This record gives sequence, structure tokens and C-alpha cells, in this order.
Amino acid sequence: MRLFDTHCHLDLPVFESTLASDLAQAKRQGVERFLIPSTSPESWARIEQLVSRDSDCLYYALGIHPHFIPSSPSSQLLQQLEHKLSLSHHACVAIGECGLDALIDQPAERQEALLIGQLSIAQTFQKPVILHSRKTHQRLIQIIKQMKFTQGGVLHAFSGSRQEAKQFIDLGFKLGVGGVITYPRANKTRQAITSVSMADLVLETDAPDMPLLGYQGQVNCPLRLPLVLRELARLHQTEPEQIAPIIWQTSHRLFGLSTADGCDESNK
Repeated sequence: MRLFDTHCHLDLPVFESTLASDLAQAKRQGVERFLIPSTSPESWARIEQLVSRDSDCLYYALGIHPHFIPSSPSSQLLQQLEHKLSLSHHACVAIGECGLDALIDQPAERQEALLIGQLSIAQTFQKPVILHSRKTHQRLIQIIKQMKFTQGGVLHAFSGSRQEAKQFIDLGFKLGVGGVITYPRANKTRQAITSVSMADLVLETDAPDMPLLGYQGQVNCPLRLPLVLRELARLHQTEPEQIAPIIWQTSHRLFGLSTADGCDESNK
């Protein structure tokens, strides 16, 4: 089986001394590709450096997360993002992580201004977006429709109802499936995921966060992605080997990557 961890923050300090071994262990379990989303302008150069140092199947996204919005004016931040994208490596395959969060102390107007700006930039650069959403699904759907956004992307760490899942899929988004589905108490999300076609799902760990059931309190890592796949297969009453190739193809198609062995030629 070949797996793609479409959301893992491997640039964070917790991985600094173990990244090489973490990647090696993950690859031994079939996790061959990794996408590192950024969270703020501070992280952009660090992530680019990381990917250039070890370009063996590492990809990245550039964006501004609602949790990490700098104090600079929104217009200035968006100009910085646009400039950075104009110079970015081919391994930059998406915009994000960006989105909305109703549970943080950051004005909704500022969050929305930056999200709308990032969606506009993604449309210009023809890249998908990696969306963060907490208690903001309906507002996100409204904004995406109003902007007539057509690049699609991933709703990261999907946790919602069947109706919400269908709304995002109808707008061209895939649902990011991670550790949350391993918890029996996440009944609404588990039911929603079982109602969705496998071609509308991608796998993610959100490492070092979003631990799986039985691993609470431990650093999450791409090595555990096969456990997410296993639980997804169980919920769909099938075998991991049956669904892994579908998700592998979906992940690559979404980010415009080749599924050939080794890294995509455009990244060399």
C-alpha cells in the first residue's frame, strides 16, 4: 500500500532532532509522501528550507492560519504571500493552512478578510486550498459560494454532519480524514464519513497533533497514518488494500502530482 499524509506539520521543533527517523519509519509502513502546510509568514522560509534539504517526496503549502495571524495589515500580509508564491518551488502545491475559527480570540472580520484574500490568490495561482474550520462550516460554505471559488482543496480535519460533508464535496473539496475517526464518541463524524465516496477523501495525521485513540498524550506522527486507513476501511466495511489505491490517486490528482515512483519530475 502507498499512502500520502496530506497534512503534517513536520517543520515544528518537536520533529527537529527525529525527522529523518520519523520519515524512514513512516516510509517503511507505506507512507511515501508528505504535505507540510504552513501557518504564518514566519514558517514559510523554514518549510521551504526543509523541503529543499530533503526533497524526497516532501511537498508544502503557503498560507496564513487564523490562529497565527501577525499584527501587520491584512493587505501587507496578502502581498507577502502573493510575492512568495511567485517565487515558490514546484513542490508548493497548495495555499494553506487558512480558514476560520470561531473559538479563538481573533476578530471574525480580520479572519474573513485574510481568508477571502487567500482564496483570491489561490484562484489566481490555480492552486487548491487547505481549509481550517472550527464551528464555521456554514460561513465557509457561504464565502466559497460568494467568491465562486473553483480550485477546490481539502477541508482539513473534517468533523461535521453528512449534510456538511456533501456541501463541501459539491463545492469541489475533499474531506481530510485523521485521528478523530478512531474515537467511538465521534459518532456524527464517523457516520458522515461512511456516507461519503472514497474518492472524496484524503488521509492526514495533523502531526504532531490530533492523536489517535490509544495514543493520547503522545506526539502524533505520519507513522500512524496506516491506523487511520485501517479504521476508515472498517467503517466502510472493506479492506485497507481495497481503498488505499483510490485515496492515493485522489490525493495526487487534487494537488496536481504524478503518481509515478519517486518524486514527481517537476520537483527535481
